[in-house]
Amino acid sequence: MTRLPTAAQRRLIEAADPATGRLKGTDAQLAALVKRGLAFRHPRPPHDHFLTPAGHRIRDAETETESEPGHAEPAAPGVFAARVGGEDPAPEAGPARQREVRSAWEGMLELRRMTNPDGATDRPCGWERTHLVQAAALALEAGGHRPSGPDGGGYRITDTPQPDAVAVYEPDDAARRACAGTLERAGWQVGEYTEPRTRRRYLLASPRRA
Repeated sequence: MTRLPTAAQRRLIEAADPATGRLKGTDAQLAALVKRGLAFRHPRPPHDHFLTPAGHRIRDAETETESEPGHAEPAAPGVFAARVGGEDPAPEAGPARQREVRSAWEGMLELRRMTNPDGATDRPCGWERTHLVQAAALALEAGGHRPSGPDGGGYRITDTPQPDAVAVYEPDDAARRACAGTLERAGWQVGEYTEPRTRRRYLLASPRRA
């Protein structure tokens, strides 16, 4: 998503069901939200539309802003991106960021429930399998782990030659094991390996299928 939603689209997002994120609107309105990555069409009949994690974050941002006194208009929400590590400069991790991460993770669980064939929330969904680095980063950040900054401490996630796996680097042994536990609880298969040349330890993680 590269553009902010229009005022009309924000009204649709705000009116979504607070529990499920189910949307109501014309076919054209719903299709426009899907195109922006703010909604998805459920694959099973009656093919209702629901907010994606990005849509949930926008609705939460609108609600929080409207509840604060002194704001005539809601602030324009930004595009959420899970932190994969290595960002320079290192981003701050204050209460606002924690709320964003919590909202994103709750939206991801809802996306799992709506798109996994059996409604399971304990394993990754199709979106996560096509956005492996971002999905693993969201699971780790939601689990309270710290992404690495210029100083090198914290986790860093990278692609691998394997089409369904990411590598997670964390120099601290205890923190690396904790990352493995968080990913496993989030529905990932995790193994620990050593790079032959550098002897660096890392995690190899892939979404669990069953």
